[in-house]
Order: sequence, then C-alpha cells, then structure tokens
Amino acid sequence: MPTDTRSGRGRIARSALGRWLWHSLASRLMLLVLVFLTVPVLLYDQFRRADEATQRLLLNSAQRQGELVARALEPELLNADRSALPTLSGALARFTDDRTRLRLLVRPRGGAVDGFYYVATAPSLPTADLDQERRQLAALGILDRLGASCAENATLAMRVPHSSGGEEVLSSITPITTPFGCWALVTSHATEGYVASSLGRPYWRTPAVQAAAAVYLVMAVLVLAVLAGVWRSLRRFGDLARDIVGGEGGKRGGSFAARNRVPELSGVAEDFDRLVDTLRDSAQSLRRAAEDNAHAFKTPIAVIRQSVEPLRRALPSDSARSQRALAMIETSVDKLDSLVSFARRMDEAAADLLAPARRRVDLSGLVERMADGYAGVLAERRLRLQARVEAGLFVRASEETLETIVENLVENAVSFSPADGLISVRVVRDGAWVALTVEDDGPGVEADNLDRIFERYFSQRQPGHGMPDGEGGNDQASGDQASGDQADGAHFGIGLWIVRRNVEAFGGRVRAENRQDGGFRMTVALPVAG
Repeated sequence: MPTDTRSGRGRIARSALGRWLWHSLASRLMLLVLVFLTVPVLLYDQFRRADEATQRLLLNSAQRQGELVARALEPELLNADRSALPTLSGALARFTDDRTRLRLLVRPRGGAVDGFYYVATAPSLPTADLDQERRQLAALGILDRLGASCAENATLAMRVPHSSGGEEVLSSITPITTPFGCWALVTSHATEGYVASSLGRPYWRTPAVQAAAAVYLVMAVLVLAVLAGVWRSLRRFGDLARDIVGGEGGKRGGSFAARNRVPELSGVAEDFDRLVDTLRDSAQSLRRAAEDNAHAFKTPIAVIRQSVEPLRRALPSDSARSQRALAMIETSVDKLDSLVSFARRMDEAAADLLAPARRRVDLSGLVERMADGYAGVLAERRLRLQARVEAGLFVRASEETLETIVENLVENAVSFSPADGLISVRVVRDGAWVALTVEDDGPGVEADNLDRIFERYFSQRQPGHGMPDGEGGNDQASGDQASGDQADGAHFGIGLWIVRRNVEAFGGRVRAENRQDGGFRMTVALPVAG
C-alpha cells in the first residue's frame, strides 16, 4: 500500500478521534472525572502551604509569648527552693488568661535527665492530665533534649486531650536555668484558633478540610451521577431504537413512546415513532409499487413477445426488410424487459434502505454456506474458490441484505475471472471491524474509475468480458448485476452501487483497489456486533 495512502488514512483516523473526543458525551464525562480528581489535589496543596504559613505564625507568636513569660518569672525562680514550690501557681496565674495556659516543670539539679516534675499550673489541671502530658513529652524525646542542656526554646504543636473532654495545643516550651535546677515553662492554648487549626495533626484531618471535602464529594457525585444518567439514558434510548427498528423486516413490537423510561425524551420518542412509521409505510409502498408496476409492464411485454412468433411465420422468409423489423421488435422487447427488471430492483433496493433490518448475524457462517453453494457455477467456468473465514464473527445487519452483498461481490469476481482463475474470499477481524475481502485474477479497473464503479448507472464493460448471456453476474468495471440488465450491448450498472448503499446503511464502508500483482480486490468492512 502506498505511503501517502496510509498517511491519509492515519489523518482521517486522527480526525475522527478528535471529533469523537470533542463531541462525545462519554469523553466529556471522562474529562469531568479527571477535573474532579485533579482540582482537589491542586487546591489541597495550595491550602496546605497556606496553612503551614499560618502554623508558623501561630507557633512563633506562642514561642515569643512563652519567652516573655519566662523572662518575667525568672527573678522569682532564681531564688526559689523546695519551700517556694507551692507558691509558684499563684505566680503563673498573673500571666494567664482565657486564651493562654501555663505549666511549670522542674528537674532538680543532679536529678535524671528526664526527671522533670510538674510543680505548678495555671489554671489548675487534674493530676491524671498532667501525668499524661508528661508521658507524651517524654515519649517524643522533648524532656531528654531539654534536660541535657536546659536550653533551646522550642515549639511543640502537640495536642493533649483532657479527661473532662476537649483538648488543647501545647505550643512552646521555654527552659530557665537556676541554681535549683532546670525549669521548663510549657505554654498551651485551648482557643478555637489553635484547636481548629492543623497544629499537631495532618492538614486533611482539620474540620474545615473534612467539611470542604464532604461538600466537594457530594457535589462531584451529584454532577457525575447526572451526566452518567444522561449518558445511560441515551445509550438505552439507542438500544431501544435498535430493538424496535432492527428486527426481521424492520418490524418488532412496541414503540419508542411506550417503552421509553426517560420523561425528558418523551417528545423525541413520539417524533421517532412517527418517523419510523413513515419510513415503514414508505418502504412498503415502494415494494408494492415496484411489484405492481413490474407486473403491469411484464404482461404487455409478454403479449408482444408471443405475438411476434405468428407474425414471423406469416411473413415471407425471403423478405429481409420484414425479418429485420421483427428482429428489431424482439430486441426492443428484450431491452424493455431488462429496463422493467432494472426499475423494480432499484425500487426494492431503495425500500430496503428506508427501513433496513438490523440484528446480530453470523457473517462467518453465512459466507461459508454461500461459498459452498458456488461449487457448480465455478466448475462450469473452470474457476477455483479459496475461502479463508475466521469463525465466530458477528455483525449487526440483515441476513438477506448480507447475502446480496456477498453474492454481488463474488459474482462480480466470477464475471471477470479468466478460465482456471482463482477467486479468494476472506473474512477476518480487524480491530472493531469485520473485513470481507473478495479478490480475483481479472483485468482490474482503470485507476480513474475506481471511485466511479460505485456510481449508479456507471458502466464500462469491455467486449468479451463477463458471463455469457443469461448466466448473470456483476460488471466489475461498472458494478452491473448483469442478470436481466443487459440487452443489445446496453449495461445498467447498479450492482456495486447497491453493495455500497447497503454496506453504508449498516455503518460500514467498501473499498475497491487493483492488486499489485494483478487482479482486483473488493473489501467490505462492517462494525463488529457487540
């Protein structure tokens, strides 16, 4: 296959994919899901960074506050001894308010590194809560580090629950060194600004983030549910359409309006019912008119044909003029008979396209059966048929219409195959398509006419090609189904035109090309039935 042809098909495929991505409801639904997944990640990262900056401000403020209180308490602690320990709670009370709480720990000189003891709190706390705080500080290694040097004012951001309910945030710990030992002033806050913040816990566990996430999740679920519901409703409506109009002969029970379950589509369903009824009535009228017209024309044609024979016997055999006139009458009658047959087939083909039946058809089995039926015809023409059919390939179409397609393609190849020639029929799967390919060893088609052979009435059969009169077959160079279509050298090409229209009616495509090693190839591609 030429490179430019492949690149052209690639561009067409990319263009089709682009149109699908732009217009498809499913693609938009996937895009919306991607947006709903991406936006929270981006927003969460930005808000988390802002929260970290807020945390640093809160902790720096708490640290400075602890340092100021420690400096104010330092004169009293320089002279403190064991006897002064009970009075230190009152000293702490001077620096507390409804937002700030203070604890004072001490490690007497010469004691263990982690041997800190609570000696004062303001306001007071139960002993159990103080012991729990001390264990948490020790578990985090804070007391070990503080006891080693009694230096380095540190921020804590540690949450401590209370036995009475609620919790507070230990924000800073400030060391003070005196002759008695190492003192540690712990500053904590139970205010909403600290408790509601992310200090001491992951940012995603804050009430504001969890509330926002819950609202966002509900919104995303509702939006996706609405779009998914619309998508499912459209899919069900499409399935309903195939179920109603796709049965045998295009007739199945029910209607859109009766079987539709989406209230918003009720008006559309009623319009579809009227459209389907109109198409069915039109198709039936075309078939009936084709049959009536053919019968009306065939009767006088038969009478004329029968009347010619008595005239031939009555006229002198040596009258050349009379005999020539009778021959012209017979030739014209044959041609008129072909025209009547042609017109009937055209009307029937149009009727089939108005309301094509669609159901799941085993194309593999159909082609195998039809290939077996050509044994007699091929033997008479000294032709060989090679069939390679992949089993289990189904398409959604009409079995009768598929038979017409296969028959036209094979007889088209038979019509132009030389004696002892080979006709190849293949049915294979190509991605989402089922490809039916028919090849022959015939003369092929001029490059300029490859697209024209699918046009109605186009004919370019060369003398000497094609089946003998009466055998039928298609004109490969014109798409002419020759049985009854040719008289006195006239050809009415409609065979391949019917093939293309039938294939396209089922969502497929057909392509004609000359083989590089000689011969001709016709390929029909139909969507795989799900």
